[in-house]
Amino acid sequence: MNDVVTFGCRLNFYESELIKEALRKAERENVVVVHSCAVTNEAERQVKQEIRKIHKNDPSKEIIVVGCAVQLDPKSYSNIPGVSKVLGNQDKLKTKNYLLNNNKILVSDNQASKSETILINRLEDKSRAFIEVQNGCNHSCTFCSITEARGNNRSVPINNIIEQIKIFVANGYQEVVFTGVDITDFGTDLFGKPSLGSIIRRVLKDVPELKRLRLSSIDVAETDDELMSLIVNESKFMPYLHLSLQSGNNLILKRMKRRHSREQVLEFCHKVRGLRPNIAFGADIIAGFPTETDEMFQDTVNLLKETNIVYLHAFPYSKRRNTPAARMPQVPENVSKERVKNLREISKEMMSNFYQSLIGTRQSVLVEQNNIVRAENFALIKLSSEVQAKSIVRANIIGMESGYLIGSVLS
Repeated sequence: MNDVVTFGCRLNFYESELIKEALRKAERENVVVVHSCAVTNEAERQVKQEIRKIHKNDPSKEIIVVGCAVQLDPKSYSNIPGVSKVLGNQDKLKTKNYLLNNNKILVSDNQASKSETILINRLEDKSRAFIEVQNGCNHSCTFCSITEARGNNRSVPINNIIEQIKIFVANGYQEVVFTGVDITDFGTDLFGKPSLGSIIRRVLKDVPELKRLRLSSIDVAETDDELMSLIVNESKFMPYLHLSLQSGNNLILKRMKRRHSREQVLEFCHKVRGLRPNIAFGADIIAGFPTETDEMFQDTVNLLKETNIVYLHAFPYSKRRNTPAARMPQVPENVSKERVKNLREISKEMMSNFYQSLIGTRQSVLVEQNNIVRAENFALIKLSSEVQAKSIVRANIIGMESGYLIGSVLS
């Protein structure tokens, strides 16, 4: 029996389903594919730990390691005991590369043309369907190695996106999440340069059966009027946005080579919430970026509170090889970790306040598994009774317990 162990982003989880399809076509047996992530040193440590654990538990398993970490440093993964092959990002989706052969390292130029379209029917154990709309990134942030790992922006043709969504809907999925590395850059490489907003409108028009649509994350600097109109006016566009924020201090943002400013984030959040009051925000934050002082960090804390960002993904800065930030004056590791701890405590309090504000309301929810559901604003709810996965039902929110809202299904 084969297995795919996935680390990292939603794009990786979508691609893992394509890898499973490639394994089926290759008719391989007793293979474990480890789909790696390279966004931080901790991510790579966890990948290597998992590889060693798999080999220790069952030395007969053939281990193939694929993805971003392999793309950046193939030899360090090919040398781990038990690993039979490593495949880079341009090679991991091709069936032929999972056949038995003597090529232990296969890492092609990640700027090569996109692999042929592979359509899938479902995502294993997922109630919402992730779909890749673009890959790669044209913006070289000083802390990031993903551009090196994934290459430049490459958008998926619109017809391919629509065809895949139609298949998902036909197989019972009512919610789709657009994923990619920099999805607000969608279309800049396609003929006519269609925008992200235009493809969303096309999907909703061509697949009217689709009930809910989300974006994995956005950059406020690339949010145009068309996308803004959809965010505030389209009922099928879910009222939750995850912002690629990273910091709330302008000098740090400049040193990160981000495209937005603190003021743009404030303006965006206040404008969107003013037009769609039920919207919720999440964000990524890097704590302890090189040269970040206590005062700069406090700017980030203040921004989170001013914008009421309730879903926070905070992590310490990770020094990545061959990046400009790695050559900047570093913040001590213990300081970075303490700042992350501080952010997570603040986030916990803000989320608790947000959840408390939802008690007594009625929410449209998507069932993830049994009685665990997500509201349109991404609030996590535990229902008092079980409902079929992928269903959309109405729930009355009656309380909160252990990080969940408690809800009862309305008839």
